[in-house]
Amino acid sequence: MSKHPVGLLCVLLLAITLVGPSLLAEDKAKSVEVKAGDLTLQLPASWKASEPTSRLRLAQFAIPAVGGDKLDGEMVVYFFGGSGGGVDANLRRWIGQFQAKGRKAITLAGNAEQGQYVLADVKGTYNMPVGPPIQRKTRPTPGSRMLAVVLNIKGKGNYFLKLTGPEKTVTAASKALRTAIGASADKEKPYKLEN
Repeated sequence: MSKHPVGLLCVLLLAITLVGPSLLAEDKAKSVEVKAGDLTLQLPASWKASEPTSRLRLAQFAIPAVGGDKLDGEMVVYFFGGSGGGVDANLRRWIGQFQAKGRKAITLAGNAEQGQYVLADVKGTYNMPVGPPIQRKTRPTPGSRMLAVVLNIKGKGNYFLKLTGPEKTVTAASKALRTAIGASADKEKPYKLEN
């Protein structure tokens, strides 16, 4: 241990001050700004945009698998012209896309740069849609996680963001999802669904 802990602390603080801004600039360089209607997202460059597979989707992105996960994650943005059902109805529907046995779900609320939002965080066996949506076919996919957001942009309506995939991949992407809308997990509060 150094005989001068205060001096060592000052050196560390100076290093953080000098290196910090360049790290922020580096993070910014690794992200891209994406417009989806009136919504502006700051997404990691590694999230690959593709042509929406449904007319209901405003945008969609593949999120590279991490930690040995075999499947990529997916983030989808929906906008229904200001409609799309109530917040609680959507949260319940999303939670219901996971099998009840072993399901863990929490709901949170927060304020983002672009508006207020509510988020459902669900883990368990996801009934992943397969094939054309009209067929309503699903495949049980254990070890999944979903982060689903209803973001209200004042004067524009609700935007719906849904990040799904293997639990490790979604967990690794959770901070980036919040960053995308200018939100922070440490400022979120529990949200109680109405009966």
